[in-house]
Amino acid sequence: MTVEIHTLSNGLRVVCEVMPGLKSASVGVWVNAGGRHERAEQNGIAHFLEHMAFKGTERRSALQIAEAIEDVGGYINAYTSREMTAYYARVLEQDVPLAVDVIADILLNPVFDEREIEVERGVILQEIGQALDTPDDIIFDWLQEQAYPDQPIGRTILGPVERVNAFTRDDLAGFVQDQYGPEQMILAAAGAVDPEELLKLAEAQFGHLAPRAPANTAAPARFGGGEARHDKALEQAHFTLAFEGPDYCADRIYAAQIYAIAMGGGMSSRLFQELRENRGLCYTIFAQTGAYSDTGMMTVYAGTSAAQLGDLANLTIDQMKKAAEDMSAEEVARARAQMKAGLLMGLESPSNRAERLARMLSIWGKVPSIDETTRRIDAVTTGDVRDFGADMLTRAGNAMALYGPVEQAPTLEALRERLAA
Repeated sequence: MTVEIHTLSNGLRVVCEVMPGLKSASVGVWVNAGGRHERAEQNGIAHFLEHMAFKGTERRSALQIAEAIEDVGGYINAYTSREMTAYYARVLEQDVPLAVDVIADILLNPVFDEREIEVERGVILQEIGQALDTPDDIIFDWLQEQAYPDQPIGRTILGPVERVNAFTRDDLAGFVQDQYGPEQMILAAAGAVDPEELLKLAEAQFGHLAPRAPANTAAPARFGGGEARHDKALEQAHFTLAFEGPDYCADRIYAAQIYAIAMGGGMSSRLFQELRENRGLCYTIFAQTGAYSDTGMMTVYAGTSAAQLGDLANLTIDQMKKAAEDMSAEEVARARAQMKAGLLMGLESPSNRAERLARMLSIWGKVPSIDETTRRIDAVTTGDVRDFGADMLTRAGNAMALYGPVEQAPTLEALRERLAA
């Protein structure tokens, strides 16, 4: 499988990977405009705009958008992240031109009908309410805010209720004008797709757009650190701890991911085995890495009782310190295998592969081959993982968020002292 990359004269990039043997394809447009590209008064508008994409264009009503794809058995959706907004569809091979046409239509010809704006405003407010009622969801927003205080990358993607209530048609149209230029767009496709045809479709649908620089570029991220404690009478206390980690382009990103998997990436991981299996302190516990173009985080999450929260937090710190000293070759090998398997299994899906194409092209300006990626994973040694863990625990900033019956929980400062002991 070969990745083909082309750039139109206006700056829009087209990336494609044929997957032999498939009868379907995933195709979409990834826009370098997410939560971190919003000004403070715009917080939540990128997500609001994503919702409005399906509410009608100059050519199609909201129902006709859905019917156009579903009449051929396809699927269409979108999502907003802190760095990108994606609009994508999964269709059969012969329907790729239709999918590109519909996606181009919702991106380039939205009508932003006032009535539909009010309807979708209500939907988003319900989404915010649902997030607030889901402790193991909202706590990560609070953790992000502590990690990156007073910065766009630290704000919630959904936005605060007061901002969502205030957005107007002009606000939505203005964000499109400011951030949705062709140089910020990547048309990506994977599966049963013809690269030459895709390039022709891209030229026909997007080639007329005039290049324009984004009005608001993402400011460099600064990891701050701090703690958020939300005491509430819940059955469980929810605990999250974050350490500043490498960005996607950093040499240590693979060591960071392997360390996180070994610590809390599965049932054989250290945190799962020690805190759940051996001590029964929790039902759910995991560790993971998240990376952006210029920063990253390693995060630990667990849910436990109020009485056991202190023990869980302290033992988490102890296990992380211990792993930096005695992480075994067997643990690293297992984590490498998990990481490679997760990557390769995921890339059997054209949707996941198209997303990878867009993200890698956006971050690196190229798409590393799968072989190159797996070689870099295999190159990580036990010493690399230990060194990463030790360096992270002693040098990286950290943040904590707690939710539930957490009045007696240890402070972040107390955990920092335990780290340094």
